Amino acid sequence: MGRQEILEAVNVRYTELAGSGCCLSCGGAVNHGKASPGEVCVDLGSGRGRDVLRMAEAVGPAGRAIGIDVSEGMLERARREAERLGVTNAAFLEADLARLPLDGDSVDLVISNCTINHAPDKQAVWNEVHRILKPGGRFVVSDIYATAPVPAENAADPEAVAECWAGAVTREEYFRQLGCAGFRDVEVREESQPYAKGNIEVVSFTVLGSKPGRCCCRGAS
Repeated sequence: MGRQEILEAVNVRYTELAGSGCCLSCGGAVNHGKASPGEVCVDLGSGRGRDVLRMAEAVGPAGRAIGIDVSEGMLERARREAERLGVTNAAFLEADLARLPLDGDSVDLVISNCTINHAPDKQAVWNEVHRILKPGGRFVVSDIYATAPVPAENAADPEAVAECWAGAVTREEYFRQLGCAGFRDVEVREESQPYAKGNIEVVSFTVLGSKPGRCCCRGAS
């Protein structure tokens, strides 16, 4: 199963859902993120853009909120809503989450709701989150993890991955990837009981962390 197959399956599924009224999120990362005036905030897998518009209001005219998604249908709907509401400090970009079109050390807050489990290369996504965050910047991510490794036949099925279960990794692997990206002292804010989804059992959780700040003493004599 290739990266492009997964991204295409996700694009198709969520473009079809763009016009529906169903709930697409597994958590409330935006509530824990607490965007502040003047901040630059990013939502990975921004969908219809509701959380981006909430952050745009919170950060005010001196700040900016950016939604990133692979679904053309979701992005189109989000842009229409921002235009309808007259929101000028929000932008919606189409991009692979493993290749974010943002400068390093440029973002105060990254949020995401049940999106990273879709990513073909989750380590690359977390590396990108770490790269774009300013020193001291923070992330709040609601996602799922699998209670046991996902069977290979399911993990290799793009449609099952797009359905928000077969791309899940175990809790141990999730935190290993966070550590490899450079995040320390990650906090679990919410964690559900295990529940069945697809052919596996998963847990929904919300994790918070920050990019370590630069040492003010580095290079001092």
